[in-house]
Amino acid sequence: MQLDLNLLTALDALLEEESVAGAAARLHVTAPAMSRSLARIRKVTGDPVLVRSGHVMVPTAHALAIREEVHELVQRAHAVMSGQDEVDLATLERVFTVRWHDALVSACGAGLVSAVHRQAPGVRLRLLTESAVDTPELRRGEVDLASASAPPARPDIRSRRVGEDVLVVVARRGHPIAAEQLTPARYAAAGHVTVSRRGRLHDPVDEALEDLGLRREVVAAAPTAATALHLVRETDLLVTAPEATTRTVRQELDLTALPLPFDMPAIPLYLMWHQRYEQDRAHRWLREEARKAVASVMHPSDA
Repeated sequence: MQLDLNLLTALDALLEEESVAGAAARLHVTAPAMSRSLARIRKVTGDPVLVRSGHVMVPTAHALAIREEVHELVQRAHAVMSGQDEVDLATLERVFTVRWHDALVSACGAGLVSAVHRQAPGVRLRLLTESAVDTPELRRGEVDLASASAPPARPDIRSRRVGEDVLVVVARRGHPIAAEQLTPARYAAAGHVTVSRRGRLHDPVDEALEDLGLRREVVAAAPTAATALHLVRETDLLVTAPEATTRTVRQELDLTALPLPFDMPAIPLYLMWHQRYEQDRAHRWLREEARKAVASVMHPSDA
């Protein structure tokens, strides 16, 4: 049986997008053309592949069973046909979109941009801060590289643990809290600001204090670490923030950092990307440069 390998590429896009329109946009073809490809795939496989469930399309059991294998086959085919062992960075022209936490951008963004521009002057970077809500941007191909403090839950998202950070207590220079030894009770008695994109006034620090029978007063929530640090500089509030990723801004604002007076686990940092870029040589180069930029700032990861 002769099999059009374009159908394999179409099947890969359909299984990732779970949408005819989404797959068509991915492959830059019209929706009717993708619908015809789906009809041919159904005829070849003898399976519906995608079925209607309410307002969305969902993959069949057979489609789920072959999704990973289909993707691997497509990636291997692209690798074979590319005929390149390495990327010519001097002539590479590409736009990469990187979505990182604002503190990570402040700490590592300059290093990443400098390294990328020095090696590949034709590459441009779009640095985006994290959204206030979870989005499927990696899956849709709108973001090339993202950061997170936990590994991804979806099997089609790849990740690498590249470092970790520890929490410190940040106060303005000359704050009375730094005059004596900081205890959990003195920490809890002070006013605090949290960092939350969603405006939350409660975070894991409060849970750790509850285990000690303590409760702190959270006066405000700031959307970014930089905003929280500026609030701290102008008030007697404290913010509990990652040490490595806020180090540069703390120094610029002349802030004091104190060890947290109770145990909190280290914060891991993961770089994440969609599996479609796993074998993409230019993307692998970007991931390595991002890893090096992070490693220059973050604490080494134990994992």
